[in-house]
Amino acid sequence: MAPAEPNNSANNSGGATRDQASTKVPSKDPKKKEEKKDEDLSEEDLALKQQLELYVERVQDSDPGLQKVALESMRQEIRTATSSMTSVPKPLKFLRPHYGTLQAHYEKMADSDLKKLLADILSVLALTMSPEGERESLKYRLLGSDGDIGSWGHEYVRNLAGEISQEYVKRQSEEAPIDDLMDLVVQIVAFHMKHNAEPEAIDLLMEVEDLDLLVEHVDSANYKRTCLYLTSSAKYLPGPDDMLVLDIAHSIYMKFEEYPRALQIALYLDNLQYVKQLFQTCTDHLTRQQFCFILARHGVTFELDEDMVAEDEEREALQELINSNKLNEGYLTLARDIEVMEPKSPEDIYKAHLIDGRGSGGGTVDSARQNLAATFVNAFVNAGFGQDKLMTVPSEASSGGSSTSWLFKNKEHGKASAAASLGMILLWDVDSGLAQLDKYFHSTDTHVTAGALLGVGIVNCNVQNECDPAIALLADYVDKEDSSIKIGAIMGLGLAYAGTQHEQVRSLLLPILSDGKPPLDVIAFAAISLGLVYVGSCNEDIAQAIIFALMDRNDTELGEPLARFLPLGLGLLYLGKQDSVEATAEVSKTFNEKIRKYCDMTLLSCAYAGTGNVLKVQHFLGQCAQHLEKGETYQGPAVLGIAMVAMAEELGLEMAIRSLEHLLQYGEQNIRRAVPLALGLLCISNPKVNVMDTLSRLSHDADTEVAMAAIISLGLIGAGTNNARIAGMLRNLSSYYYKDASLLFCVRIAQGLVHLGKGLLTLSPYHSERFLLSPTSLAGLVILLHACLDMKAIILGKYHYVLYFLALAMQPRMLMTVDENLKPLSVPVRVGQAVDVVGQAGRPKTITGFQTHSTPVLLSAGDRAELATEKYVPVSPVLEGFVILKENPEYKEEN
Repeated sequence: MAPAEPNNSANNSGGATRDQASTKVPSKDPKKKEEKKDEDLSEEDLALKQQLELYVERVQDSDPGLQKVALESMRQEIRTATSSMTSVPKPLKFLRPHYGTLQAHYEKMADSDLKKLLADILSVLALTMSPEGERESLKYRLLGSDGDIGSWGHEYVRNLAGEISQEYVKRQSEEAPIDDLMDLVVQIVAFHMKHNAEPEAIDLLMEVEDLDLLVEHVDSANYKRTCLYLTSSAKYLPGPDDMLVLDIAHSIYMKFEEYPRALQIALYLDNLQYVKQLFQTCTDHLTRQQFCFILARHGVTFELDEDMVAEDEEREALQELINSNKLNEGYLTLARDIEVMEPKSPEDIYKAHLIDGRGSGGGTVDSARQNLAATFVNAFVNAGFGQDKLMTVPSEASSGGSSTSWLFKNKEHGKASAAASLGMILLWDVDSGLAQLDKYFHSTDTHVTAGALLGVGIVNCNVQNECDPAIALLADYVDKEDSSIKIGAIMGLGLAYAGTQHEQVRSLLLPILSDGKPPLDVIAFAAISLGLVYVGSCNEDIAQAIIFALMDRNDTELGEPLARFLPLGLGLLYLGKQDSVEATAEVSKTFNEKIRKYCDMTLLSCAYAGTGNVLKVQHFLGQCAQHLEKGETYQGPAVLGIAMVAMAEELGLEMAIRSLEHLLQYGEQNIRRAVPLALGLLCISNPKVNVMDTLSRLSHDADTEVAMAAIISLGLIGAGTNNARIAGMLRNLSSYYYKDASLLFCVRIAQGLVHLGKGLLTLSPYHSERFLLSPTSLAGLVILLHACLDMKAIILGKYHYVLYFLALAMQPRMLMTVDENLKPLSVPVRVGQAVDVVGQAGRPKTITGFQTHSTPVLLSAGDRAELATEKYVPVSPVLEGFVILKENPEYKEEN
């Protein structure tokens, strides 16, 4: 405490006030200085100063009546004083020198209401006077009267909140009671919530660990802002606080019947109990349908039962929506609206006529490799359109059926990718897809059959069909002798049932893992498919089976490129599940040293994917900082791990991009090979200029592996954007590498990706305004990136069909508005860059630089849409994917 002697006497010469207020500099001769100061003041200020000095003397009078009048007047002066944002209110300024005097007098007073009144005033004075860290404002507040704290103004309340959180920490460590603090907290929270300062109320409650208080204080005016702050702060909180914060937001949304928002949070928490509860609580048919669209976009498998939806007919209709059966229809409606139904051929994409001179003639290029590239480009560009110029051409058109003729322009395993590409062209259209693939099932060529099996998986990717055709068709082929047919069936099952935790798939694939006979590639694909089907489920049986399969392998097998899929399959089981991976990670430390570290990195990167956990990013960076003699493979997954963890929010993403730049400069070769892939994941379908430039630079790298990874990543960051700049870069690269078949193949694949779905698709696993991360989409991307860590052996070898794992992440980047009968309904919408409005007062605009279009419209990365008409009300607060509109009853047509 400050010294308790009266300090208005001249003999003090300002010494005592020095430790009370660092702002007051003791002068050589205080008398002179005081007079000089008084000359500067205006008349009213001088009068106020003398008035206050009189009050200070009166407060020390022996007559309680005089004391009371003086205190009341002083209080009145302080409360009514207003000041500009930059200066201290006048009364506080003039009372500063008397703070010590009043403190000393307070100590002498007997307990009474007057003493409490003085404590109130001291508490406010302490705002500018209390020494650093003394918390005097809070001390006198607790000693003062219980009056309304808000009347002293915002600044005072804010200061108190800061002191409370410090005091709380201190008392927690001493295990002292905190009841008096909590009473104050309740008052402060009520005040903040009334005065549009929800973030401050939430911050205080987080400090004192009592967020439950919030639910009582929110009302219909402020719940949206409150929840917005809660959900966006969750990304920056350490566990388990982040989950707690979201739980509170969930209960607030439920309280105000904002069901679609509550559903988003339930999905973020991966809490299917909450989802079930939502269907039970919300009986509105339209809202339920909107739930189904959100669930379908997120890619969770969710079975409705009688408790959730009582009527059979309605339940079946809703289940159809959850199974994404509207996806193909909506996508084609969008394509017709934008008029891009016309199939495109690979030549339309390569635009060879724009490249001058060399390379356009084709030179000495390996034609089978070129045809294989064309197969993929054709599949990516026409994905989901149901027609193309290579595979779905009617057979009369040219001599002897041209679709088969394209198929046989590919060599051996190339035919598998060609047959499977039919599945990609008919993506999401199960009935036509299976009908067209049927003819290849009876082929005598094993590769063609294998491709057809894979095609079945691709067609069923992200959609469920109540007849379950995929398992019916693929089950018989899993036990076939031929390993390419086996792999086709296994990968097909993985794609068709990703995220469904389908029991039958498990019983088909588990025996393959425990059986020592199949070659490593079959086992690797079985592990990946099981990881996909049970993604994020932490299923112990499967984890155990993969662990045993890993332990059974000998050194040479573990050295094979595909061996990396075993740890990855294990990692997918724990995708985004954080701590749940620990037991498995412990077991992995007992593995063969060849794969031990690789497994550790892969498990960690999967478990913390999309969490933004800073400590894990540091851990991965630490692993990459080691300069090892022989190229260690485990640093590859560590680099990917940085991207997987940091992709959660914008800030971490930017920082990760900067860290990866450093790794490029200082890292060993195997790290440099992984960096482009990590950049590709961070900016997937979101071509940021700085990343585009880095990748463009790396695409000419002396190390071909780095160049290949950079080229594929250019395709990933531009995926489905038709980005003209990337397309130009890739055309130049195709003429630069025209003699190198492998690099040219990568350029072609990247060209196909940039024009994915003729620019209507995205590979981004994030949706709902970047709040939710779809686990199956992320799994598909991660599998491809891990395969790209060894380009030459996998994608340029005979396993190029791993590129089809991207089908898991493909989603139309559309906003499709539908009416109450789910028929497309065209309305004007404004589309612009999303603006972060967290913690802003009032009703700020959420988009900027918008243009008005009529739906359906395409949304780019970072775009947000809002209705430009008041005629309809959207059922979902987030305008993305399918949005149901209902008519606004209050809308009046203007004449």
